[in-house]
Amino acid sequence: MKQVPLQHVHEALGAKMVPFAGFNMPVQYEGVNIEHETVRNGVGVFDVSHMGEFLLTGEKALDLIQKVSSNDASVIKIGKAQYACLPNDKGGIVDDLIIYRIKEDQYLLVVNASNIDKDWDWISKHNDMGVDMRNLSDDYALLAIQGPKSIEAMQSLTSANLSEIPFYGFEVADFAGIDNVIISATGYTGSGGFEIYCKNDEVEQIWNKVFEAGKSFGIKPIGLAARDTLRLEMGFCLYGNDIDDTTSPLEAGLGWVTKFTKDFINSDNLKKQKEEGVKRKLVGFELLEKGIPRHDYEIVDKNGNTIGKVTSGTMAPSLGKGIGLGYVAMEHSKVDSEIYIRIRKNDVPAKVVKTPFYKK
Repeated sequence: MKQVPLQHVHEALGAKMVPFAGFNMPVQYEGVNIEHETVRNGVGVFDVSHMGEFLLTGEKALDLIQKVSSNDASVIKIGKAQYACLPNDKGGIVDDLIIYRIKEDQYLLVVNASNIDKDWDWISKHNDMGVDMRNLSDDYALLAIQGPKSIEAMQSLTSANLSEIPFYGFEVADFAGIDNVIISATGYTGSGGFEIYCKNDEVEQIWNKVFEAGKSFGIKPIGLAARDTLRLEMGFCLYGNDIDDTTSPLEAGLGWVTKFTKDFINSDNLKKQKEEGVKRKLVGFELLEKGIPRHDYEIVDKNGNTIGKVTSGTMAPSLGKGIGLGYVAMEHSKVDSEIYIRIRKNDVPAKVVKTPFYKK
C-alpha cells in the first residue's frame, strides 16, 4: 500500500483512512455531509496526491498526444488545460485525463491513480516519435482547494492574481512561500477553486499555510467520500464506475471531447458509431421515492425488464434525494423517461434528468 506524503497529517487530524487505488487515503474527517457542504458553500482542501503526472517534452509531443487523445490538443494554448480521454483500440476508454500545455513543446498529463501504470504503458507503446516521457507521479503532490471562497481565502499566499486565472487555465507562480508551483483553476467538484501541484517535500508547508490563510473562512480538510458526492451531483464521470475499458466515449456522453477533425486511436470505429448511433447511453436519474441507488444496481422498466445498470449512486447532500448515473437502452434515455431502480427486491420509481443535478 502506497502512502501520500501527508499521511501523518491526515492521521493526526483523525481522518478515517481506507485503501483506494493502491494508496492509503483519507475518506472522511468529520463526516461526508458536513464536508460536502463546506465545499459547496465555503472552502475545503482535498489531498489528491495519489493522482499520476506524466511530462511529455519534444517537438513531437503534440503529435503523440493527438494520436492517443480523443480531444484536439492542438487548440491548447500555453497556460491552458483540456479534459480528454484515451480511447483504446476496442471501442472503450483507457482513462480520462487533463492535459496541460506548460511550454511550446511540453505537456503535463494528469491521470487517475488506479491507471498510472496502465496509462504509462499505453502511451509509451504508441510513442514511436522519440518524445521524451517522464513519469513524475511519485515525486509530485496535489492539493485541491475547492469552494466559492477559494479565491478570497488563498489570495494572500501568492503574487498571482487568482481571480484572473480562467477556468481550465493555470499559472506557474509562487504559492505559500514556494516557487514554481502550478496553480490551476480546475477541480472535480463544480464549486470552483484551484488545484495546486508541488513537489512532495513542499506539500506540508503548503498545506499548513493554506489552513492558516483559510482559518477565518472556515476552511476544512475534505475526504474522498465527499469528493465523490460532489462530483456526482455535477454528473461528472468517475473512471472505473461510469467509464472503463468497455464503455465508448460516445455512450458516456463524452462526444464533446471526441473530435473527428483529426485521426486518433480507433477514431474510424468511433466515427462509424457516431454515424450509426449508440445502442445505450449514460444518463442521470433521480429517485421519486426514498432510497439510495448504488453501483451495479439493476435499472428496470415498469414491467420489471432489465434495461441497464447503475454505475454511480448516492443520497445527494445538497439535494436531499437519491441520484445516480447509469447506462440504459437508448429508448429509455430521454429526459423525463420513467425508469425503476431495483433496490434489494423493490423497484423504486425514478426519472431520467438532465445533469448537472446540482445547479448553483
